[in-house]
Amino acid sequence: MNLRQLTYFQRVIEAGNMTAAAEQLHLAQPALGAQIRQLEKELNVALILRHSRGVSPTEAGRLLYERAKKILREVEDVRAEVQSLGAGKKDSIVLGLSPSIMLLIGAEVLLEAKREMPGVFLSLSEERSNVLADALERDQLDVILAYNIGGRAGFERQAILEEDFVFVTSPENAPSAPTVSLAEALEAELVIGGERGLIRSIVEAEAQRLSLKLRVAFEVHSINSMKSLIARGVGASVMPYSLAAEELRAGKLVGRKIDRPALTRTLYAVMPAGRHGHAPDGEMMRFVKKLEERILAALGPFGRALT
Repeated sequence: MNLRQLTYFQRVIEAGNMTAAAEQLHLAQPALGAQIRQLEKELNVALILRHSRGVSPTEAGRLLYERAKKILREVEDVRAEVQSLGAGKKDSIVLGLSPSIMLLIGAEVLLEAKREMPGVFLSLSEERSNVLADALERDQLDVILAYNIGGRAGFERQAILEEDFVFVTSPENAPSAPTVSLAEALEAELVIGGERGLIRSIVEAEAQRLSLKLRVAFEVHSINSMKSLIARGVGASVMPYSLAAEELRAGKLVGRKIDRPALTRTLYAVMPAGRHGHAPDGEMMRFVKKLEERILAALGPFGRALT
């Protein structure tokens, strides 16, 4: 049993799906599956249950998951402490970002952080919003930028910006009108994420409010696979602009704003209550403000500031 296997196992459990976990780890799914099976063989116990909706931990898997989180956090703490000593005793902050933010602004954020916060060592965690919120609650992160985070005891949150959903199609299947209603979008056969996902839940909640139904052609947990299917013309989707921004700008996909009614999600900056006054936090929040400006610039007409 090694740290790589524990990292892979943790990601599988948090993603709830082997395909999504493999994509997040930039690893082929068969290779990821082999690592998990090797771990199960070494421990001589089943760790995950595979089913049609993905995977879930066994009782032994839940125990290993909880222990793995502690072990990996300790390793990260040690790494950060040692690196900070080597870098002139810098303060350390762990920032959590939603993957769609990284799609918009890319790894350039690390270079910018180094320029803007020379006295702070920034560690970056890229996860889905609900995973980031849970990690923040477990004191594994210091600050997160995450979507549609509800109020939680012990958290301070600030709404930063609002992002529009768009109706995404292949160029050949694009509507002629510059905008569409949600009812018009839901007439299409959809390529969309699973019911446990935040985006699917937002779309379904609004559809239910309007007595509309989703016609799901493909339920796909990988955003890259989803966009690939749409580009081939076998379906369409309703998603936040940022998830397909690169393909929309390149003309590989076409997006139409949904405006009847508007469908949006809200990005929040969240941190533990009472952290204000810690030395690096002021620098971090000024950097978060700069990130907000970059995200808004990348969203263009599909985003609006709330601060």
